[in-house]
Amino acid sequence: MNSYSANSTASMLSSSTDTFEVQRSTKAGMITLIISIVLLGLSISMPFWAGSSYLRLFTELACYMAMAQMWNLLGGYGGLVSIGQQAFIGIGGYSLFVWANFVGVDPFTSVALGGIIAALFAVPISQLVFRLPGGAFAIGTWAIAEVLRLVVANTYVLGGGSGASLTALRGIDRATRESVTFWIAVAAAFGSVLLVYMLLRSRFGLALTAIRDSEVASRSQGIDVKKIKFLVYVISSFGFGIAGALYFLANIRISPDAAFGISWSPLIIFMVIIGGAGTIEGPLIGAILFFVLSKIFEDYGTWYLASLGLLAVIVTIWFPKGLWGLVVDHFDLRLFPVQRRLRMPENK
Repeated sequence: MNSYSANSTASMLSSSTDTFEVQRSTKAGMITLIISIVLLGLSISMPFWAGSSYLRLFTELACYMAMAQMWNLLGGYGGLVSIGQQAFIGIGGYSLFVWANFVGVDPFTSVALGGIIAALFAVPISQLVFRLPGGAFAIGTWAIAEVLRLVVANTYVLGGGSGASLTALRGIDRATRESVTFWIAVAAAFGSVLLVYMLLRSRFGLALTAIRDSEVASRSQGIDVKKIKFLVYVISSFGFGIAGALYFLANIRISPDAAFGISWSPLIIFMVIIGGAGTIEGPLIGAILFFVLSKIFEDYGTWYLASLGLLAVIVTIWFPKGLWGLVVDHFDLRLFPVQRRLRMPENK
């Protein structure tokens, strides 16, 4: 190719590129921002006009939302399918009890400490489970959670198998306890969404999704795959620790089976799969749907759990992208736009 044709080709490519712009926001996203601010303000005011039962229900829902977002960050975006994140729910919960009951730290402040302790535990745990390939990684995370459950169950100072009560709350009146716990829940629910949203809009998010799609291609582009996986694992563990501490703060009691039980994993994965993995909106929809179904049908025992499993199978087969994926395919609606999309400017 001579110099004239090369320059001509470059000029054509440049002029073609100039006719497009990178779009990172949508009208739906701006509307979502406004609605989120209104909902945040309304939520903060709830302790002044809502009953105790509603505060407790929202606190439980907030825990589910935070857990679903953290698992989606790990598995939906990072491609790290873990069935043992209950390890960090338990670590966060028991850290709360240790700091509050034995050390004398304010129980509400101990929620944040629960997240920090969970993140610290995630550092050595990641060095073990990341050595396991594919499905062995998922089994390894579950095995770690089981080991922690057995250790705690055989630790007398932590209450052993029967668990312990949060005695540090005895000097705090019920109204104050419920209100502050609720506000922490609001922060956890909205904060988890904001955290995932900001991460995915950053260079870290681009690297994370690239690794999920192809580790080989990511390495060829200079992405430090090991570092990104490590960071997302620690961040997710921090979120699970916060959610676990909050959950058991609201329940005032903890036990090894409740904190480290395997039942956490299918419920969390159900929320993400039903709503739509790899999206921010999906886990929110999944958490709300699970919460509503659990309150309506929880009295049906094993039939209720079997029905949830059947629903998950049906959605996975017929709607592999989840319920929110169905909405996106039909309406191209993105409430939390994290993608970078080329668009033709309206004035051209």
